[in-house]
Amino acid sequence: GKRKRLNSSVLHDTDESEDSDILVRKVFAKRHCVINEDESSQEQQPDKPCPTENVSTNRKQKVLAKLKELARRRATRISYRSEDCEESNSEAEIEEEPFCHLPLTPTEDSETDSDSMKDFIVDDEEEDSDDNTEHIKSEKQTQQKELNTSNSELLAYYVPHLSRCGPYEHFQRIVKAFLINAIDDTFLSSLYDGTRQKKYARDMLLSLHYLDDRFIQPRLDNLISRSRWKDRYKERVDCYPDVRIILKNPTNVFCQACELNRYCKFNVLLSGKLYNSRTLEADDFMSDDKQVLKVGVVCADRTRVYHNLKHFKYKLYVDCSSVTKLDGVEDEPVKDTVERLFSQLEDTGWIQKRYNDLENYMNDADSFQEEK
Repeated sequence: GKRKRLNSSVLHDTDESEDSDILVRKVFAKRHCVINEDESSQEQQPDKPCPTENVSTNRKQKVLAKLKELARRRATRISYRSEDCEESNSEAEIEEEPFCHLPLTPTEDSETDSDSMKDFIVDDEEEDSDDNTEHIKSEKQTQQKELNTSNSELLAYYVPHLSRCGPYEHFQRIVKAFLINAIDDTFLSSLYDGTRQKKYARDMLLSLHYLDDRFIQPRLDNLISRSRWKDRYKERVDCYPDVRIILKNPTNVFCQACELNRYCKFNVLLSGKLYNSRTLEADDFMSDDKQVLKVGVVCADRTRVYHNLKHFKYKLYVDCSSVTKLDGVEDEPVKDTVERLFSQLEDTGWIQKRYNDLENYMNDADSFQEEK
């Protein structure tokens, strides 16, 4: 209403008043400017497309590109999976089949069509990703099974029954091997040179290696690495299976083990026959030889712990040999004799006592303090 009154007043002034030229020019200039802007905008942009139409066109082009890409991927996958096709024409039909069901030009439908197509594309990509994930998982499971199988086969080949056999069972096998060798002195040598290949022989050889490599040798290396022993003293302790450590009056002299100035109050008496570490066969050369060495307190304790572990296997074999000599039964198969003696030793607790001695020696070696 305000605009209408203004226009009427302006027209009235322009008709009757002489001083209305300024108003007429002002009003008509403004209206002419507005009219020119509208007309010029309509004349200059008669063919400019609507922004919404551009957006829909771009979206449809993107959808079309995605559909083509999807069709190409499906055609490739179908061509890889088709195993029954023998002719090239059928292969071409399979490759072209996805294009037959898909529109090649964007239609003039509403946005719901493009949204449905977009949902279809997303679902297919998710399906492909699920297929790939399941395929990767199946491949990993297959590789893990093959790896576990190969590891178990290698373990069974190189160290059979190692995981299913306890330390005490290894010790029982060693006692049986020593009882057999006490009757047949070629048994241990035939084990180490590979002459005997039966299962019981391979199990006994495995137990012997277990005793040396797992129980004794690592602790011996640890005792030597933390000591200041000279090589000459270590070789003497290794060669003599018998040792006596005697307390004497302390004297301020050089320790014959580490060659350091100490108050030495112990004499280490080494004796016994030299023997083979594998076959445990004794050497009668200089069988009465003895060595007396003056050492300090720490070296004396280390000598006791080291010697007990170093010569434990030989001492066990000597005890088994004494058992067979005291048996007195003749004209009996070796197998029956060994089984009978082993049962007696097991019933009386003799084997368990020797195993406890071994554990005590290992505990002494593990708890031995480093030399100050």
